[in-house]
Amino acid sequence: MQPVAIGVERFAALWSRRVASPPSPDGTTVFAELRCLYGLPDRHFHTLDHIGDCVRHVDEVASLLKDADAVELALWFHDAVYEQGAATNERKSAELFLARSAGARPAFRRRVCSLILATLHAEKAHGHDRQFMVDIDLAGFGAPWDEFMDKGELIREEFANETDAEFYAKQVPFLRRLQQRPSIFATDFYRNRCEARAQENLRRLLELREKQGCGEALST
Repeated sequence: MQPVAIGVERFAALWSRRVASPPSPDGTTVFAELRCLYGLPDRHFHTLDHIGDCVRHVDEVASLLKDADAVELALWFHDAVYEQGAATNERKSAELFLARSAGARPAFRRRVCSLILATLHAEKAHGHDRQFMVDIDLAGFGAPWDEFMDKGELIREEFANETDAEFYAKQVPFLRRLQQRPSIFATDFYRNRCEARAQENLRRLLELREKQGCGEALST
């Protein structure tokens, strides 16, 4: 899957539709900040390419969303703050959006923050657009095996300071939690499109980790 071309024009148009400047900075300025954050040298997967993948999914399901602008803007911001392994990334990303979006309606700002926080994947998503938000963020699990593994390697590169054992000790329990859900995806659209392949990818990856000597992690 090739990421869609995304750039300042698309983001600035979205920003100007929903956020008044002033009091907020204009879309060009905000985009430049996001581009710097997503382009930090320790990023390999959580880059603008990932955001491009997410935006492509928004384009595909826009007619099914209640507020496509809120979902897209939340996706632009959802990995803006990314410290490897930190539990506060989503909250800080939401706070960054709030700090830049004073010119938006309060209800819209709350909606975008709620969507960003949904990508914690800590619990089952409730709410129509929140369910699409988490499914879009997880859609890569339903990619063809080689693509799925390539993206997994990019994530692994972001934890270069960890040994395989340390990385897998965190990765495997998360994969197990996904596998043990009634379904990985919350929406009919993504269940129909991605569920079968995502389940197969998870099964193969967990088997691979076990063969690599991660049996202890698999049992946790």
